[in-house]
Amino acid sequence: MAPLTVDSLNPSIKKVQYAVRGELAIKSEEYRVKLKHGETLPFKKVISSNIGNPQQKGLDQPPITFTRQVAALMEWPELAKLAPDVFPKDVIARAAELYEEIGSIGAYSHSQGVPFIRENVAKFIEQRDGYPSNPGHIFLTGGASAGVSLLISMLINSPKSGILIPIPQYPLYTATLAQHSGVALSYYLDESREWSTSIEAIEEALAKARQDGVEPKALVIINPGNPTGALLDEATMEKLVHLCERHSLVLLADEVYQINLHHADTHPFTSFKKIVCRLNSPVPLVSFHSISKGVSGECGRRGGYFECTNFSSDIIAMIYKMVSVGLCPPLAGQIGVDSMVRPPRPNDESYPLWKKETDTIHAALAQRTQVMAERLNKLPGVSCVDSPGALYLYPQIHLPAKAIDAAKKAGKEPDAFYALALLDETGICVVPGSGFGQKEGEYHYRLTCLCPGVEEYVGALERFHLGFIEKYGGL
Repeated sequence: MAPLTVDSLNPSIKKVQYAVRGELAIKSEEYRVKLKHGETLPFKKVISSNIGNPQQKGLDQPPITFTRQVAALMEWPELAKLAPDVFPKDVIARAAELYEEIGSIGAYSHSQGVPFIRENVAKFIEQRDGYPSNPGHIFLTGGASAGVSLLISMLINSPKSGILIPIPQYPLYTATLAQHSGVALSYYLDESREWSTSIEAIEEALAKARQDGVEPKALVIINPGNPTGALLDEATMEKLVHLCERHSLVLLADEVYQINLHHADTHPFTSFKKIVCRLNSPVPLVSFHSISKGVSGECGRRGGYFECTNFSSDIIAMIYKMVSVGLCPPLAGQIGVDSMVRPPRPNDESYPLWKKETDTIHAALAQRTQVMAERLNKLPGVSCVDSPGALYLYPQIHLPAKAIDAAKKAGKEPDAFYALALLDETGICVVPGSGFGQKEGEYHYRLTCLCPGVEEYVGALERFHLGFIEKYGGL
């Protein structure tokens, strides 16, 4: 019998790269195990600043009580009788309403998601944007990533099919394209203008794609941005919709950070659904949202949705057929989506606590982001755009020539070399910019704004950076 080898697997798998859980994340977990077993390291704890995972150990963002109470009663409805004084009346009523619609969460649901919850998502979208939403065109998913992967897999119909991807980008997109043998068509964001999206850069990427014989199928926009945190203004969004019209592109709008706004008064969020409807545009639009981000941080619950706008009934039927293969999205995640789009109302018993918890999280993220950006910008050789949204900062680092040479000798990208040294010395795990894409000769890293004890955290970053620059001969 011939042995099973890597070479006998689907060759597309070899091309898949996912930096946020790559080499640095693996090494950080090895360090975490060593510390747990009492080994002595230069640091006392590992700080996982590599991924937007708010409730992970060490970051410990508290879950929203309302969400967890509803989830508890859905898991075990008898709790409402056994502990009637523990749960607020509106929580008990919400769980009873959901149970009437769903029944046991141990059973499969409709493959597209519980109809009642999709109706609630549609109402949420209508209230947000002021335009109708069709529950039949909403698909609940196991996190937004599942929806992104599904849509990309359906759009790639040949090895010459391409998807326009912002650089820097969240590596889900390039990884999914590699898996399905599609072509990533890169367009660069403008760091000098707060990581703004350039219509000209996209037009250039489209022209190059056609020169290379690649058919552009869709445009990915991440708003607020990941890893940059940038927010699009409405004028730019309108131009992007018109660009999609001219080039017959599907618009894939990743809007999972729409609630993570640090300066909502000056940098508000506007959905692409609102822009497309306002322009009465025929552009096919898919909008993604998730319970993993915002203030809920329920990453492990795996809940999300996507809404299709300007999709024909036969395409919706094809999407339904594909999601049916997986039977249904997780019921716990679907219930999490319902809690996200239907939070307590001002007159509900749960509202005061919900308001306090969500306000506290928003304030903490905004304060940390501001402090980190200010401190990083004071370091020699570091420039950092103060992110108005999402959960990250994406500083650019200028490295000494000797450090770049040392990285090349070690077979590493210079920013990965820097990030590995940061992990080895401080226990802080970040993601090098080479994992997101960047211009030739530029180096970045992404770190989250989720870490408590921001003074200690940023202090460690500062000490490491100054020592690293001095070690390699200065700038």
